[in-house]
Amino acid sequence: MVNASEVSHDELQRYYDALGPIRDLVLDQSLTEVMVNGPENIYVERAGKILLTDRKFDDENHLLRVIDFIVSAVGRRIDFRTPMVDARLLDGSRVNAVIAPIALDGPMLTIRKFSRDPYQAEDLVNFGTISPEAVGFLKACVMARANLLISGGTGTGKTTLLNVCSSFIPTDERIVTIEDAAELQLHQEHVCRMESRPPDLNGEHRVAIRDLVINSLRMRPDRIVVGECRAGEALDMLQAMNTGHDGSLTTLHANSTRDALSRLETMVLMAGIDLPMRAIRQQVASAVDLIVQLSRMRDGGRKVTSITEITGMEGDTITMQEIFLFESHGVDKQGNIKGVFRPTGIRPHIMDKLFAAGVPIPPELSRVFPDRRAGESGQGGPERRAA
Repeated sequence: MVNASEVSHDELQRYYDALGPIRDLVLDQSLTEVMVNGPENIYVERAGKILLTDRKFDDENHLLRVIDFIVSAVGRRIDFRTPMVDARLLDGSRVNAVIAPIALDGPMLTIRKFSRDPYQAEDLVNFGTISPEAVGFLKACVMARANLLISGGTGTGKTTLLNVCSSFIPTDERIVTIEDAAELQLHQEHVCRMESRPPDLNGEHRVAIRDLVINSLRMRPDRIVVGECRAGEALDMLQAMNTGHDGSLTTLHANSTRDALSRLETMVLMAGIDLPMRAIRQQVASAVDLIVQLSRMRDGGRKVTSITEITGMEGDTITMQEIFLFESHGVDKQGNIKGVFRPTGIRPHIMDKLFAAGVPIPPELSRVFPDRRAGESGQGGPERRAA
């Protein structure tokens, strides 16, 4: 399988030239998505807005040749028998292609752009995606080996936030990453990357995310990072979190925190094991510490709208408390969503674990959630009020 780091500059240029009319769009760092709907309609996403470009392919066969070139370069294929494929460009950008007989109005190609210079926590703060206090909280939780679930709809920035959270993992830990298409860009030294594989022409030799999660448990991981949970692998992920592999991170598609829990339950049932719903919810409640919810706003901006702590079970219901919440203040004259991402005033249970573990607490976070033990030793009373 070809990798960008293994080819020369000239070969890389030839590769991009072979992309035809979308070459410059793929290389344009201001774009986050390239969407081809047949040979004559090429759209892009810039700053959260979808725009129609003036680019066109010569004809349908030209588009098909480009699609075939992209998927064959990474050892995949697309034809009448397998008319849908997930692949990636040499730079790591995620690719989905659909052709006839599935695509009715011409071949479709969707490219989720790969950032050569991945966003850091400071970038997300500058974009208004998250507040410095919330970043400090997530950083401390990752360092204290909390299990994090990042939830959001399509294109809300889940992988970007997962990448940022993964960057907080200490450099001396062994990290196993599992993805459908490798997108995570971790800079720690000890990272073991695995990517799923679709079935071959005979429908055999498929390696699913679930297979990789099960295999990762035999690799002595300190952390397991799954790009996205979509099906039965959720059960294996929960079991790993509950049996000593804490500090794991993953994402899933859901539009709210409560929806994320429902989706998690559904995915566990997809594992094909007949478990009572209460047992599934107990697994979730004891495995997951935090759910970080992302949303895409009407102005195209992506924001963390809540950070919620799972606190346990009451009867058959998983109990939660919101620690940070986005408070909307309407829209300005330019149509941009205004608001503030603030602490709710509820003290998270996990803070006591952070202090007890001796995790370095950023100053902006300790102002919001002071160490209770300082108050108990006669250093004043505000800590109790903050709780």
